[in-house]
Formats: sequence, C-alpha cells, structure tokens
Amino acid sequence: MTERVTGTPGRRTLLGAAVLGTAALGLTGTAAQAAERGRGGSGSGHGSLRDLPVPTVIGHRGASGYRPEHTLGSYQLALDLGAHIVEQDLVPTKDGHLVCRHENDITGTTDVADHPEFASRRTTKTIDGVSSTGWFTEDFTLAELKTLRATERIPGNRPDNTLYDGRWTVPTFEEVLRWADKEGRKRGKPVWLYVETKHPTYFRSLGLGLEEPLARLLRRYGRDRRTSPLILQSFEPGSIQRLARLVDTPRVVLLSGPTSRPWDFVESGDPRTVADLIKPAGLKWIASYAQGIGPTLDLIIPKDASGRLTRPTTLVKDAHARGLRLHPYTLRNENSFLPADFRRGTDPNAYGDVFGAYAAYFATGIDGIFTDHPDTALLAAADFNGR
Repeated sequence: MTERVTGTPGRRTLLGAAVLGTAALGLTGTAAQAAERGRGGSGSGHGSLRDLPVPTVIGHRGASGYRPEHTLGSYQLALDLGAHIVEQDLVPTKDGHLVCRHENDITGTTDVADHPEFASRRTTKTIDGVSSTGWFTEDFTLAELKTLRATERIPGNRPDNTLYDGRWTVPTFEEVLRWADKEGRKRGKPVWLYVETKHPTYFRSLGLGLEEPLARLLRRYGRDRRTSPLILQSFEPGSIQRLARLVDTPRVVLLSGPTSRPWDFVESGDPRTVADLIKPAGLKWIASYAQGIGPTLDLIIPKDASGRLTRPTTLVKDAHARGLRLHPYTLRNENSFLPADFRRGTDPNAYGDVFGAYAAYFATGIDGIFTDHPDTALLAAADFNGR
C-alpha cells in the first residue's frame, strides 16, 4: 500500500479541520462520539466484529497523516483521535522478533543511513519479485534495530511530520500489545488492532515464518479467540489459512489490483488472479476461512483514464452475500491521493474534497475504511450516519 508521490509541500494544521468540520456539520460532542452513534455500537465489552461501528474507521499505520507511521506516537494519536481500530504491519528481525514496519526495507522509515556501523549491511534483495536496495529488518537483531529512530516515509508530501523524526524507536508487536492492554484498561473498553503479515512466503523461506510467533503472542495476550478485539490480515491467502489453523482470531484477505496474483499463488503455481478471487466462486472460497476482505478502493469504484470515479462494481453486494465484511484501503486527505473528481487547486499536498470522496465510498455499503487521517474519516462517518 506504499505510494510515492512528491510535490510542493502544503501547510496543514493537525486538528483545525476536524474542529471546523464539526461546526459545519452541526455536530455536538467530538467526531468520535458522533461516529460511535452509527450502526453497530461502540465496541465495548467483548471484541466481536458485530460490535464495530459501521463505517469502521481504521487508523492506517496509526495516524500516519500526522505522525511517522508505525510508531507508538502514531498509534496513540490514532486512538486519541477516535479511530475504531489501529493497524500494525509485521516483519521479523534476524533473531525472530516481530516488529512494526510497513516494509522490511527500513531505508526510508528510519535513520539507518546515518549509522556508519551499519553501512556494510546495505544490500540489494528481491522480495516478491521486486528488487530493492537498502537496509532490511531481517539483517538486524532486535537490539541493533532499537538503536535506530523512526522517520517520516514521505517527507515531500508531509513535511510537518518530519518534526517528529527521531522521536520514537521501531516498536515490537509485543510492545504494541502491552500498550493496547494499558490503553484498554484506562478507557474501559478494548483497543482494537488490525495486524498484517508482510511477505510471509519470503520470510518463511528464510526460516523466519511470521504466523507461529504471531499466534504465540496472540495466545499470550488473550487475543486468540473469535471474540478477540483484533483482526488478522494478509495479501497472501495462505498466510490467513495458516493463521486460521493456529488461532480463532477474525481474519481478512487483502486484495490489490485485479490483474495481480498473491505472491504465494505465484510461488505455488496457482493461476488465479485477484479478478478471480472477487468473483462469486472466489469469494465463497475466501469465506471458508476468513471473515472479510480488504480490497483496494479501485475494486469498489474503478477510475477512468483521467483518474475520475466511474460506477461502483458489484463487489460489495457479492461479498456481503457470502457473509464477508469489506474494509477497503486507503483514503487520504491530500490531493495526490484522491480521485481526480475530488482534488482542489494545484498543490498536490493540499487537502482536497475528501469529505466528498468518503461520501462516495460510504454510499457503496462498505463496512469500514483504512485512512491516514482518522479524525477526518470520523467526521465523514458521522455525516453519513446522520443522513
């Protein structure tokens, strides 16, 4: 889900848009409180999928529109802004610890390049058919990785976030579980997590399988049950099937472009593409071991050649007919990331008509959405539910 868009930096405020948006919508209380009045309840008590509000607001890598992604600062802000779920992506260290990074290539998300003691570890690897040059988590022990500091991944788009460069280390998933338990006790309701296994086939080939250590941590922290406030996700269906044999935690299969193939399919010779998986037969197969799908937004509403939205597909209806929830990814406030219909002005990093974009996607009947800006999404969800 990594986009590389650059351009002239735009100035932003953290919460000003949320405050102004609340007044414009005529809402009382916070955006989070308003959205909690939507369908499905607040999620207090046991962590059942049925407890999640609809639309569910998922903090993509935390509140990554405002803080460097996959840091405790980003996770905390997402929770404080009211996100219903906070996302983590997991990759392993050399000594088998699970840490939170969107990619195992940490060149752009840490200050590793500033550490001369690690200069010799820069290398080129091919991961899921893509060649990358940089530094990789599987070449570092946890102790070594903890000497690094997290940085903003796309400073050209989000220069304000660079203020926080160096403030946090790379968190382990166990640290996140402890943080979630602590915040849950403080708030009197469970903190939901959304956890992705990254490149599981690649890491298993290195003897660093993700699923078994992840399952051990889920069992240790009591998040291994069907009613646990945690959702597992992966772009590789085989990883979700493996996890289904290890824990009862809810599971989601992520889906990218229609012509793409999950990497475990490529490795095993399975000819099916994402286009096959979103057909009724493919959805029925997914529903045999998972509770939902996480499609790219383009699978919900395709874009034309100019980048404008066209007519919605039947994916929402088809998935719901097979009992699957849909949590598509990822909506962001900046023009660079919005459909062309909702861009405003010429600055690629200025905010566009993101409320209009949310309204278009929510109208399709999706159950939730991944977002870098949870406060904006909560206002949009409250607006949608208030109609």
